[in-house]
Amino acid sequence: MDFTETDEERDLRAAVAAIAASYGSEYYLRCAREGRHTHELWKAMGQAGFLGVNVAEEHGGGGGGLVELSIVCEEAAAQGAPLLLVLVSAAISAEVIGEFGSEELRRRWLPGLADGSTKVVFAITEPEAGSNTHRMATRADRDGDDWVLTGTKHYISGTDDAEAVLVVARTGRAPDGKARLSLFVVPVDSPGLTRTPLPVDLIAPDKQHVLHFDDVRVPAGNLVGAEGDGFRQVFRGLNPERITGAALGVGIARFALAKAADYARTRQVWDTPIGAHQGVSHPLARARIETELAALMTRKAAWLHDRGMPAGEESNMAKYAAAEAATHAVEAAMQTHGGNGLASEYGLIPYWGMARLMQVAPVNREMILNHVAQHGLGLPRSY
Repeated sequence: MDFTETDEERDLRAAVAAIAASYGSEYYLRCAREGRHTHELWKAMGQAGFLGVNVAEEHGGGGGGLVELSIVCEEAAAQGAPLLLVLVSAAISAEVIGEFGSEELRRRWLPGLADGSTKVVFAITEPEAGSNTHRMATRADRDGDDWVLTGTKHYISGTDDAEAVLVVARTGRAPDGKARLSLFVVPVDSPGLTRTPLPVDLIAPDKQHVLHFDDVRVPAGNLVGAEGDGFRQVFRGLNPERITGAALGVGIARFALAKAADYARTRQVWDTPIGAHQGVSHPLARARIETELAALMTRKAAWLHDRGMPAGEESNMAKYAAAEAATHAVEAAMQTHGGNGLASEYGLIPYWGMARLMQVAPVNREMILNHVAQHGLGLPRSY
């Protein structure tokens, strides 16, 4: 693996940063506090081709992979504008539909995902299932030329700003009793699909919802790939989500450290700027080291994924490392600012909430440690 970025990757990084910086954290926080979406930035990124860098060229994308999409996520976040829906629309939905979808599904959804005019979010989480997908209750039953979906999904991001949801549902059970899962593309305006806001205290433009499927009927052609192949498809999508989530965390950490360093260079209480004091500088230096290490693991995971090599452990490690780095970086930035770290004027608290969320979602750090213990160390499975 070459740690040197190509000219194309450097150009992509600079171009994404330029667009995101033209909106910046003030725009992002204004949208978040007003409860509206970052449509203007999303549109600008889509028109520039950045939201579809990982979509095949034949469907209007850039023909790249997770390395390129991670750059997009990181640089937008580093300018104070983390685009959460990239993780589900571009990283999960575009990857899964592009890999497993029929030609009809690809023609229908990928061009819009590539230019940002369409969003397809992801629904797997359920109130009683948690991380145990075998307990999933949402089911899909075949009825003639249709599938009929019934059940509830919990903590689903961005369904009020999407055209469709990629839904994971149970379509039977294997002989050992485990659930057979399948994936379906369900338009958000389908009869029987209702959305209920799920209030959270996170300050972010993207909202959470509970989805209720009451005999929601979709054509058989909306099944992604083969019936019962959902586990393989889900894991094909979850690694990209972890990788781009890690890139988002690296970007948030960079943003917070840049703000903190600027403040520490200019804020003077006694005879020197506060950044000259080790009590201020060392926590920021530690956070920078953690951020650089997380960035390296993120790039390694993306590199492996793009080459079709096993990347499960690396993707989980990257997500873990980036969530820790982002949280530590924002907390160090808040401490550097003193009381101003809580002031709306300095806008750090919303990024702390986003960083802290990453330690829980889309997979919590405890489940990542379970994965590494089992697969990386060969220890007995604990659950």
